[in-house]
Amino acid sequence: MITVAVIGALGSMGRYTVEAIRSDPALELVAALDRGDDVKAALMTLRPAVTVDFTAAGLGFEHGQLILEAGSCPVIGTSGFDHAMFEQLRELAAERGLGGVVAPNFSVGAVLMMKMAQLCAKHLGAAEIIELHHPQKKDAPSGTAKRTAELMATVLGSEPPIHSVRLPGYVAHQRVLFGGTGESLTIVHDSIDRSCFMPGVTLACRMAPQLDSLVFGLEHLLFQGGV
Repeated sequence: MITVAVIGALGSMGRYTVEAIRSDPALELVAALDRGDDVKAALMTLRPAVTVDFTAAGLGFEHGQLILEAGSCPVIGTSGFDHAMFEQLRELAAERGLGGVVAPNFSVGAVLMMKMAQLCAKHLGAAEIIELHHPQKKDAPSGTAKRTAELMATVLGSEPPIHSVRLPGYVAHQRVLFGGTGESLTIVHDSIDRSCFMPGVTLACRMAPQLDSLVFGLEHLLFQGGV
């Protein structure tokens, strides 16, 4: 059994995460932490093998340091987590000899969408990204859109434009539009319910202790043996 702690357990993603971990026979939930809890004391006392953080970018970075200091493998999915934060945590993880995952999106479908967008960019170079989320989402563009643009830039040489929409009724949605001579192609991914992120979260929890470094993006777990 892999012991797991969850930080941000009462949040919209945290609630789903707690239930998903409880339902996974390979995982054991040892702590569900939220505001008011002494995160450092809990991690140092319980020493979970893996700690999941779904809070906010600044807190997620702070918690990431505490997680690694406690000898736990981080699985971080906070909104607005940037590359500078990731690089600092990656260096700390290397010093500690720990692996973990920082992912802008834990939906398997969203990761496949990003990979397909990267593939299509090789053949249809003119592209733009539209991402649509609920009004409570604090960062724009979304981490998923930025990661998609980064992956496409490895083929295009520059990142395509991103358009952000924040409206009631949406959860998390993205369209990648390609234009060619006399044709167009659109890749669409819709997250209808937050439960769609849970297979990716539990996969990361199961695999994080096996990693020898901190990785950015769920694709590192899904495509280990190639596409």
